[in-house]
Amino acid sequence: MTQFTIHTSSLFDPKIKGTRSNVSITVDSVTGLIVRVFERDAQQPPEEVVQPGDIDLRGKYVLPGFVDAHTHVFLYSYDEAGALQQKRDESIVERMVRGSQPLSHSPSSRIHNLQVTTNRPPLPQSTPPTHPSTRDLGSEGMQDFDANLRDAIARGLTPGPRLYVATKVLASTGSFECRTENSAGGHCLPSSAEAVDGVEACRQAVRRRIAAGADIIKFFADYRRRIMRSPPAQQHPYIPSVLHPPQEPNPDYMVFSQEEINMIVAEAKLARCPVSAHCATLEGALGAIEAGVNSIEHAYFATDEMFERMVEKGVILVPTLAIAEKLHAKRFAQILGQVKRAHEMGVRLACGGDTGTYPHGENAREMELVIQAGIPVVDVLEACTVGGWESCGGEMCGRRFGWLEDGAQADVIALGGDPGSDFEALRKVDFVMKDARVWKMDGEAQGMI
Repeated sequence: MTQFTIHTSSLFDPKIKGTRSNVSITVDSVTGLIVRVFERDAQQPPEEVVQPGDIDLRGKYVLPGFVDAHTHVFLYSYDEAGALQQKRDESIVERMVRGSQPLSHSPSSRIHNLQVTTNRPPLPQSTPPTHPSTRDLGSEGMQDFDANLRDAIARGLTPGPRLYVATKVLASTGSFECRTENSAGGHCLPSSAEAVDGVEACRQAVRRRIAAGADIIKFFADYRRRIMRSPPAQQHPYIPSVLHPPQEPNPDYMVFSQEEINMIVAEAKLARCPVSAHCATLEGALGAIEAGVNSIEHAYFATDEMFERMVEKGVILVPTLAIAEKLHAKRFAQILGQVKRAHEMGVRLACGGDTGTYPHGENAREMELVIQAGIPVVDVLEACTVGGWESCGGEMCGRRFGWLEDGAQADVIALGGDPGSDFEALRKVDFVMKDARVWKMDGEAQGMI
C-alpha cells in the first residue's frame, strides 16, 4: 500500500495562521507528496476513522514540517571548538562523518546530528530536530561536499533533512578566510570561501557555484577584514590576545563594492537561484537589499529605513537570534527589539539560528527567541514553515513544503502541546514525517539504523 492517511484533531495551518479541527491528510510514499487534505465528519465514530495502515495523531498538535533557514551542517558548537580549530584540525572525512552521524548530539560527544530525528533518546537539554528541510549556508571549508551530502540523502543512502546548500560562500580576498599570522594567504588552512575580486570575477564565481550544484548563492557583504592587526587566540568568536588592543580590535567592514554585489545577484537570477547575504553592518545590509537579494542574515544593526527598503523589495530577514544570544549578549535585548520592530513594519521573517555554531538539535531555540522578541506565536510558526520555504527560494527551489495541501511534500510533525499556550511545546516532538516516510513515532526514532 503506497497511500495512507494521517488523522488529526488539531492541525496548524500556516496559510490561515490558525488551527483547523478534524483534518485528515492522505499521502503517497512513492511520490513523497500529499494526495488529499480533507475535513472529516465530526460525528464519525472513532473506530471508523483510522483504517489499517493509517496514522492516528488525534490529541496531538500537528503542523507542517519546520524549515531551519540558517544552518552549517559541517560545524559543531563553538563551545567545544572555534571554527578555525575545526577547519584546521579535522580531516575532510572526519568532518563528513560528524556531519552525518546518527548519534547523540550531546556536546560531550563532539558529534553533531544531521538526522531528521535521532536514534537515541535525547539528553534533557537537547531537542530532536523537527526540520525536514534545512538551508545550509556555507560548507565552512568543506568545498562542495554539502552538495554531495544533499544528494546522498536524496538518494536514500543516509537519513537526513532535505538540504538546500550554498557550497562555498563568496567573499573578497582576505575577508572571510581562515588566517593565522604564519600564513597571510591561508595556504595551510582550508579555504572558507571562494575569494573573488571585481565585477567580472563575481559573475564567473556565481557560475562556478551553480555548476557545483548550489541551490543558493551566499555572499558576505561585510566581515572582519582587519583581523591581523591584533590577531586573536581564535578567529571566531573573537578573543583578544594582545596586551593593548584598539577600541575595536576587529570590526566589520564592507568586502564587496555595490557593483560587485549587483553582479552577484543579477547573475544568480539568470539561473533562477536565490541569494542570501551575510550582513553584520547597516551599510552591508542596505547594499544587499538594493541589489535585490532574497534574504538578509543577522543584520544586528538595523534601522527603520532598512526595514522599509526590505518591505519594498520583498527581502526576508533571518535574524539568527540563537547565535546572537551567545555572541552579542551585551546588546541582545536591543537585537530582540529590532526583530520586533521589523515584524511591526511588515518585514518577512524566516527562522534559522546559525545552527552548528551552537549545538545541532537545539534548532527550537531560534523559534523560542523569536517568540521572546514579542512576535505572536502563530506568526512564528508561519515564519518557520512557509517563510522557510520562501527563504529557500520559494517556487525557485523546485518543491513546495511548509504547508499542507495537495501536491506539497508530505512533511508533517506533531508536538505534545500547543505552542500558543505551552512555551516548551516546541521541544515535545512526538512525530516526524518527511516525504511520507515516518522518522519518529510516539517519541521513538524509526528506521535510523
